[in-house]
This record gives sequence, structure tokens and C-alpha cells, in this order.
Amino acid sequence: MPANGRAELGELESAVMACLWAAPSDAPVSVRDVHESLLAERGSAYTTIMTVLDRLTKKGLASRVLDGRAWRYAATSTREELTARALHQTLSPLDGGERQATFAHFLDDASATDLTALRAALAELEAKEG
Repeated sequence: MPANGRAELGELESAVMACLWAAPSDAPVSVRDVHESLLAERGSAYTTIMTVLDRLTKKGLASRVLDGRAWRYAATSTREELTARALHQTLSPLDGGERQATFAHFLDDASATDLTALRAALAELEAKEG
């Protein structure tokens, strides 16, 4: 988690995190792996990817281990966990009425599939509590 408590990502940071999330959890990736993965679509320099990975590590969104002479990186949380934290951080300062209105606006645009998934998640939470 970033020191400022925010989980905001820029466009390139998001692309790099997508590479980390795509890697098996037991196989951290090198700067070269990420660079090669993004090269065709983004054309970013190797050093740019290295800087982004270093910043993601400083923000607490990635971890790294030294493997010989190269650092290997892994995401410190799943995409879903990071998204949930960002949503919580956005909603937590709101009072009950504001939070309820925000949920209502969000759910206005939800698909039937999303609503079914939400109902299932709520039922699972209620079963854990009950």
C-alpha cells in the first residue's frame, strides 16, 4: 500500500502491474520479462520499465528479490484486492447517506451479471457472519 494510503496507478504503472498479475505467484518476473511483454504495444525503454518497477516497490504494490544480478518482481496483492482497497478508501470518508447514494449510482449502471455476482457475494458474506 502506498505511504499516502492511495492505490492510484498511472497508465504505465497499470500496464506493468498487469504483467505482474499475469505471472504465476511463485515465479517473480525480471525487468526484461516485463519490458519484452510491453515492448510491442508500448515501446517503453528498458530503463523506464525499471523505474516504474522500482516506484511500484516503493509504493508497496510490488516486492522484489535479488536473483543473481537481476531483481525479480511480484505483485504484493491481487488486482481484486487492490481494487477493493481503492474503493474502500474512496467510500470511507463518506457518511452513511452519501455512501448509500454512491452505491445506488454505481448499481444503476450494473449489468444483470454484475447484480447476480453481487448477490452471490453478499450471500457468502452473510453465511460467514451467520
